[in-house]
Amino acid sequence: MIIKILETIQKYILYTTVAIFPVFVLANSTSPVLLPKLTFLAIAITLVVIIWVVRMVTTGSLSFSVGKFDLGVFLLAMAYILSGIFKAANKSEAFFMPGTASLIAGLAIMYFLLNQLDKKAKTGALISFFVSGIFLSLSIIFSKLEVFAKIPQLPAFVKDVSFNPLGGALSSIIYIAPIIFIGILLIIKERDFVKKIFWGAASALIIMAMVILIGNSLPGKSQSPKFPSMQTSWEVTVGVVTKSPLFGIGPSNYLTAFNLFRPVSYNQTDLWLTRFSTASNFYLTVITETGFLGVIALTLLLFGIFKFFYRSETVGDGVEKLALAAIIVILVFYPASPIVIFPLYILLSLFSKSEVKIFSASNTKFATVVIGILLGMGVLVADFFGAKAVMAEQTFKKSLDALGKNDAKTTYDLMQKSVRENPKVDRYHASLAQVDMALAQSIANKKDITDSDKNTVTQLIQQAISEGKAAVNLNPQRSGNWEVLAQIYRSVMPFATGADQFAIQSYSQAVALDPTSPNLRIVLGGVYYALGRYDDAIDTFKLAVLTKPDFANAHYNLAVAYKAKKDYDKAITEMNTVLTLVAKDSSDYDLAKKELDDLEKNKSISPDKTADGQDLTTPKTIENSNITPPIPLPQEATPPTTQ
Repeated sequence: MIIKILETIQKYILYTTVAIFPVFVLANSTSPVLLPKLTFLAIAITLVVIIWVVRMVTTGSLSFSVGKFDLGVFLLAMAYILSGIFKAANKSEAFFMPGTASLIAGLAIMYFLLNQLDKKAKTGALISFFVSGIFLSLSIIFSKLEVFAKIPQLPAFVKDVSFNPLGGALSSIIYIAPIIFIGILLIIKERDFVKKIFWGAASALIIMAMVILIGNSLPGKSQSPKFPSMQTSWEVTVGVVTKSPLFGIGPSNYLTAFNLFRPVSYNQTDLWLTRFSTASNFYLTVITETGFLGVIALTLLLFGIFKFFYRSETVGDGVEKLALAAIIVILVFYPASPIVIFPLYILLSLFSKSEVKIFSASNTKFATVVIGILLGMGVLVADFFGAKAVMAEQTFKKSLDALGKNDAKTTYDLMQKSVRENPKVDRYHASLAQVDMALAQSIANKKDITDSDKNTVTQLIQQAISEGKAAVNLNPQRSGNWEVLAQIYRSVMPFATGADQFAIQSYSQAVALDPTSPNLRIVLGGVYYALGRYDDAIDTFKLAVLTKPDFANAHYNLAVAYKAKKDYDKAITEMNTVLTLVAKDSSDYDLAKKELDDLEKNKSISPDKTADGQDLTTPKTIENSNITPPIPLPQEATPPTTQ
């Protein structure tokens, strides 16, 4: 009797998880769409596994249903886990937030748990999956009709007219596409007329939501998806596989690969300022993040799916194939976050023809206890670290809320708390470093600096550098972390001795990790310019021009550097190029034209006359500081060494 009750509870937990997963969002997170779903999935899996262990230990027998897609699903999860362990620069990012490795592993566990259901229970799970489509469709329609905006109790992000529980129109299209075929399947199989009408009406609702989503995704619309071209994604993947063939770049680390290996031709597209965390399609993302391990896993998984397509066909089988084919084909042409492949795992588990293996001999009693203890401990340990990560993320969210209210003290205190709660997240350290630096600069800009103020500034600078270095040490492959550290050194150059060389070292490493970024080279050239090293500045600005020949700001900075060297002919050539690249009716054009006229008259120009908000930015000299004598940076302020 107890076993039957536990089995029923387990089944309905799975049903609830499948139905609610796509629409489960919470406001107390920096990622209200992703993190709540990860947490919800982890809690559901924990409950089901514990119940399964209790049943197994109580009965003294071990039963397990083996499905047709088990090997591919298992190997894909292992590819992400192994890549996360051996290759990911930041393990916390790989396993907790955004936690791609954990999410793929969680979806694999969900697949195996659903696969343990009998045929009748799987039908119930299929209905739950269809219900999830109804919930998602209702949320999309309600957002379109601004129903949520009229409910004051809802958080602000839900009341936004563009709110989508999956984060965007494309994600929802990918999720809903197979559900439309599930609706057709339910209509075909249903014999009761009233239920048939219900499935038909629900399917119409889902199709209506799909029409809204497609409309929102059209070019020029607010939710029109943007992703890199297939050529760019392919070159990034080839670059990663060439450098790290077995494990790839690591889970949740596509951004690093994109920065490092995107081609120079990408700078000629309208998206050149955008940095992507996914390839143009799901499969290239998997290969980039997991290398040949992912290739092997995907090959075996797709082979099993193709075998499923060739099995004997009834009308129901045909619709099942269409549902599965819909998501498989969509993932060839469009990118997808791990959340969006949830339907793939659900369909694989429900369409898998399973064979039950039962081990109930007397000598398996001890084995079931051992297996149960190991499973239970594994789940609880994972939950413990996951809970710590969630708590830290919630604290970090509160700090960002305080920052939005200009509450400096609360922001500072909460960011420090988030770092203490989870010191392995580079984002926390980088953000705290920037807050430290902002506070230091606000004090340093005072007209009258006391000795106490100087001590405070010194402490804040040292803390900022320490946090910036911590971010770099946690993820030394990420260009953005080096850029944050370099910005700190650049900011303290007016009143800290030795900061200039540290800034150059850090910016140089940022450039090495993002070699096709013209903006990084412009900033590095600006540091050389500020130090009067005009030849180095010119060489750096030339490289910025090479990475993006149609970038007016690169030519403008190069012209200013040539002017500083009194090489007026080259300066005039570059300034003429600027005039061809900016709109004639813009303030940038007026500025460049004035400076060109000044150059032609061999007059000196002021490098500080660039108006705020313009695209053209002049390299700056080192500002005068109220802090005298300059603060000496300690030995520990040196940038981390690079490999």
